[in-house]
Amino acid sequence: MATTSRHQRSTTTTPRNGTKLSPEPRYAKLGQEVQRFDALRSLPIGLSDDVRSESCKLLNRVLADTSILYALYKKHHWLVAGPTFYQLHLLFDKHADEQLELVDLLAERVQSLGGIAVGDPRHVAELTSIERPPNGAEDVPAMITRLLRAHQTVIKGTREAIERTEENKDWGSNDLLMSDVLRRNELQVWFIAEHIVDIPLVED
Repeated sequence: MATTSRHQRSTTTTPRNGTKLSPEPRYAKLGQEVQRFDALRSLPIGLSDDVRSESCKLLNRVLADTSILYALYKKHHWLVAGPTFYQLHLLFDKHADEQLELVDLLAERVQSLGGIAVGDPRHVAELTSIERPPNGAEDVPAMITRLLRAHQTVIKGTREAIERTEENKDWGSNDLLMSDVLRRNELQVWFIAEHIVDIPLVED
């Protein structure tokens, strides 16, 4: 009598209720969106659709710029060189971690408003206002200058969003932008700007 090997047996089982179960992955059809990027879900948070929609657009712009700023910090963390390597290597990584926290907070706020947070790096590149750096390494003053300009872009967009969310009484977004995004970026600007002040260690 012929026997069936373990590999030839069917992996599908039929329990008593008649539903077929299988351990095989069930791949979904790609490209079918359940929610468009510019669409809103209906969430009962006491804000009109127009207010939620505007807040999502403002937050996504800040989110895109923050994502790029995070990537800049990681790039410079890896590529920094020179006498200040150790200090800046650690500082850039610390700032990158803090920017990554802001990315998550901003994205979650967009989702809590019923929107879609920008997440794909290629989509982020379409929305950001921050200038693209060269693919290679720059010197330390150029790295810091580029970071400061990126911070300025984030801060400008954040201030504009703070004004609009205050006018619209979207206090949740307003608090996030003021307490977390603006203050964190201003503090980081101070920390890195001091590294390009031309003051000698000793008197000539």
